[in-house]
Amino acid sequence: MKTSASRTEPMSTYRSRRPPERLRFGAANDAPVPNGELLASRDGTPLLIRPIHTDDVAALQRGFSRLQPEEVRMRFLHTLTELPDQLAQRLCRLDPEQELAYVLVDPAESAEPEIYGVARAYIDPNTDGAEFALIVQRRFTGQGFGSLLLNRVIDACRVRGVQEIWGDVLTENHAMLDLCDEFGFRRESVFHDASLTRVRLHL
Repeated sequence: MKTSASRTEPMSTYRSRRPPERLRFGAANDAPVPNGELLASRDGTPLLIRPIHTDDVAALQRGFSRLQPEEVRMRFLHTLTELPDQLAQRLCRLDPEQELAYVLVDPAESAEPEIYGVARAYIDPNTDGAEFALIVQRRFTGQGFGSLLLNRVIDACRVRGVQEIWGDVLTENHAMLDLCDEFGFRRESVFHDASLTRVRLHL
């Protein structure tokens, strides 16, 4: 999942910029670029990065069905052979005060859109922290989309006054850990599970 796309800001910006204190947790997915950003893959496939929609259930399931078992394990930390309707609906219908998610998806005019990548965060209002997760289909890795999705989550969390984002990554998932290193996350051991590495980024 390591990517190499150019960015508008240096990585050090994410380590030094403070969240605005005038804002607290509000409506999900309101920043930045609420209507999405049109992009193209290396092979010219048109793609859109935008907030997740409540009617993305079928698109999310279509994307999940194309993931290899190893990709699923790296994201969910265990095997999952399908994305049932109830879980897919839960992942698309967010609690607007505590959750946000951005997707890499076919443009709106597509007859059967498919979601190729997702970055999301779950905000804990008691700690001012947020747990994040990220996955990009292998077809579109190495093209900067993981970085773009993670940028969206970081920016949206910062707007909401989140102080820190964190996530648990399989220690063998070197691509994800390398991406987190690029953004300035620090690594920690997970004492109860040696197979996991916790990454943290102070905002």
